[in-house]
Amino acid sequence: MKECGPDGVIDDMEDNNNQISVIAERGGYWYTYADKDGSTVWPVSGDQGGTFTMVENGHDSKFAAEMKGKLAGKSIVYAAMGLNFLDPKEPFNASNYEGITFWAKRSANTIGKLNIKLPDGNTDPDGQVCSNCFNDYGYAINVGEQWQRYVLPFNDLRQEPDWGAPRKPHIDRKRIYAIHFEAKVPGGDYDFFIDDIAFICKG
Repeated sequence: MKECGPDGVIDDMEDNNNQISVIAERGGYWYTYADKDGSTVWPVSGDQGGTFTMVENGHDSKFAAEMKGKLAGKSIVYAAMGLNFLDPKEPFNASNYEGITFWAKRSANTIGKLNIKLPDGNTDPDGQVCSNCFNDYGYAINVGEQWQRYVLPFNDLRQEPDWGAPRKPHIDRKRIYAIHFEAKVPGGDYDFFIDDIAFICKG
């Protein structure tokens, strides 16, 4: 796997706005969301009147994306930040790519488990396929306190077991809507930083 060059950049955050890098037809926006059971998220989500903002001190750069807050104590909780590839929201054809890469770190005394999820045409309700939606193709990583690069090939992404319809063996690369960075540890304090998101290519 190798980086795809300038055309593969999803967002390096250096324009310090809430839109991903405008390359090819891509140009969607960042957002946050959380469960309705008491979990909190910053930046404040749009339905609460917030606007996503970048923070300083990225990975060898000026800016990065950050989300922080506290997860509620219920059994199923979540809080996340995400980006859509296109605006208005439409599926993006990522069939020329093999996966994604990004850099991540967390603050001290916060949870390390971060779930990366990519909704596709079979799991996102907008795809008009799923009868049991939102079991997106994903991968769980453990994030440390120093910047580290992660590489997630599309073929390594999996749905969670035992739920969701339809269930397909692999993500539909031709119809990917978004990337979500999701915290799901009940009762956990979280504070994650993400930078330099890009596609990876064959090679």
